[in-house]
Amino acid sequence: MQLQFPHFELGWFYEKTIPLIKRNKFKSFFFYIIFLLYFSVPSFQIPVLEYNSFRVTSLMEQRAIENELLFYPQQSWVSVDDVTPNLLRAIIAMEDGSFFVHKGIDWKELKTSIRVNKRRRRTARGGSTITMQLAKNLYLTTEKSLLRKGKEFLIAVRMEKELPKKAIIKNYINAVEWGDGIFGIKAASEEYFKKDPGELTRSECSRLAAVIPSPLRYKPNTNSGYVLRRSSIIRGRMSDIILFPGKRL
Repeated sequence: MQLQFPHFELGWFYEKTIPLIKRNKFKSFFFYIIFLLYFSVPSFQIPVLEYNSFRVTSLMEQRAIENELLFYPQQSWVSVDDVTPNLLRAIIAMEDGSFFVHKGIDWKELKTSIRVNKRRRRTARGGSTITMQLAKNLYLTTEKSLLRKGKEFLIAVRMEKELPKKAIIKNYINAVEWGDGIFGIKAASEEYFKKDPGELTRSECSRLAAVIPSPLRYKPNTNSGYVLRRSSIIRGRMSDIILFPGKRL
């Protein structure tokens, strides 16, 4: 029987594992080493992400199987330098405001999310960073299980050690799902706004970022309440995002 997470899987994982680790430090260390060695296999592919573009992600393969191989998702690669900086600001503003500070896992945001979701008794706030989302998209699936979340943690930490932030965000915008069979910002901008990623307006960038949590349910070029509300919040936050602090984009 497969172990399933409740709605807020990241918070559940954190709350359940930390007390066990504190009570059984020796056993926890032993299993941690085994866990690390066994699940770090994808990490050997991580360093090349800084220089090479991928063709197929694990999520693409999952979607193809879900659609009984009637179509195979295609990925259109684009350099981060050919994307308007407003898109990066919009995504970071909505998905991971501490992207340039954390090392793969934003523990402060995670704790805040746990408190908020407990109080509201529903998943009102997520806790995954951009790096964790990238790890899931590239190497894992959307399956909600303890093992998958453990892999995601480890791969994200390894990514932060092996790759600069620019490489992480570059791979993210090319891997993220933006609709049924639509992966990567190039495909998304052409599908929804009929233009290249470098030509997107501030409003269009905020709309694209708004639907990332639910790309199969909402489209960025529609005026649904969800898209309008979230895109408005994103535009209000974008000016606070400084891209690559201390470096030129």
